[in-house]
Order: sequence, then structure tokens, then C-alpha cells
Amino acid sequence: MYHTILVPIDISNPELTQLVISHVEAQVSLNSTARVHFLTVIPIFPYYSSLGLGYSGELFDKDKLKSEALLQLTEAIKDFNIPEDRIEKHLATGAPKDGILKLAESIQADIIIVASHRPSITTYLLGSNAAAIVRYAKCSVLVIR
Repeated sequence: MYHTILVPIDISNPELTQLVISHVEAQVSLNSTARVHFLTVIPIFPYYSSLGLGYSGELFDKDKLKSEALLQLTEAIKDFNIPEDRIEKHLATGAPKDGILKLAESIQADIIIVASHRPSITTYLLGSNAAAIVRYAKCSVLVIR
């Protein structure tokens, strides 16, 4: 039985969130004391550039970005049929895999339930967040495709 469940949410890709809903709800239904920790990670600017995105001369408001991300996370969580008193929301910045692994360790997660894209040649060559999580997590990981 899993008591502490970590669910990373990519707020920029709602289709991935839809993939994990039934799996998270099933785990919560098996344990009346389970807590679900939802996390979204805002990548840092250099991380965006490593994905091939261009630099912008315009500085962004970090606080506004964080509040918007938290709002989008809150909206995504509404799709889950889980009592509010069993939900915790988290926001991190940096590389997604690092934020996920760090929070998993700090909350002593029993399982991480993460959605993943179908593999392509780019993920075989470069790796993916889900692959890194599976490789380095100190708890069970359920990857949903």
C-alpha cells in the first residue's frame, strides 16, 4: 500500500495529465490514509534554451509565472476525484527530473506516478524525464503511457 503518492503534472501538456487520473484515483481508493502530492516544475531559462527555444530579451516576472503555474496546477487537479484534504500542491523550479526526485525524497514518497510520451528516436538519444525518474528514484515509479 502506498501512503505518500507523488504525481508530477506537466501543466503545458494536459493530455499527459489525463493519462494518470485513473491510476492515481485507483491508488488512493486502496488506502484511506493516502496523501497525493501534486507537483509542477517550472523549468529555468537555460533549460528552455537546451530544448532549442530561443532567448528573449524580455525579462519575465518570476512571481507572476509561479502564481500562474500554481493556478494551472490547481485547475488540473480538479480533474481528479480525490478529497481535498488528501491533496498537497507543490511548485518547483529547475530541471523537471531534478525537482521531482528532490520532492520525492523530501516527502519520502512511496510511489511516483508519472505520464510519459511514447518513445521516439529523440528520447532514445537524449533521455527523458520519465527515464531519469525511473533510473534515480528511491521509491517505486509507475510510468503511464
